[in-house]
Amino acid sequence: MNKHEIAIDVFNKVGSIAKTADFVAVGLKNYDVVSLCNQGYIERIRNGFYKLPNAEEPKEEALISKLLPQGIVCVESALFYYGYSDFAPREWTVAVPRSFSRAIKAMQEVPVKAYYVQNEFYHYGATVGNFNGVELKVYDRDRTICDCFKYRSKLDNEIFNKAINAYVADPKKNLANLSKYAKDMGVYTKLMNVMEVLLNG
Repeated sequence: MNKHEIAIDVFNKVGSIAKTADFVAVGLKNYDVVSLCNQGYIERIRNGFYKLPNAEEPKEEALISKLLPQGIVCVESALFYYGYSDFAPREWTVAVPRSFSRAIKAMQEVPVKAYYVQNEFYHYGATVGNFNGVELKVYDRDRTICDCFKYRSKLDNEIFNKAINAYVADPKKNLANLSKYAKDMGVYTKLMNVMEVLLNG
């Protein structure tokens, strides 16, 4: 197998976006990757990330998965994912640790709005969802509703109210999780003032 065929094989295994490390893992050297790029066999998306030149542009979901693997889909994008909002956000809303501000500033390939989260709450309620055929980390329903109260000032009133009502009607909600997350995140009183009326109504 020549180097060009090896590169194609890498894309067959890893999908539409390959990292330099993926090529190195199968025996190619860094200079081989540069050479393949210079010859037009692979195309650079950004430093260290490549696609095949004749391939379709990678989906935004795939770009987020590869370029921001530590990100967790949250707030507006999570509300849309769970059907709690009809409004498809113009940009992906993604939670990242506070130390990742530089990584977000470098994200020019996908429109991303970052929510910088304290490390202790960063993995709270994180699960995995299927976004247009791509697996991405996303906060669960209960954490997402707690985030609505935490970031209340950033949310449109209509989106907030629809999300809360949709959650209350959702048979998949977990009120024990909601209560635990809300207490730990410091939004329990605010949340219960609204939720008690809806849940008991």
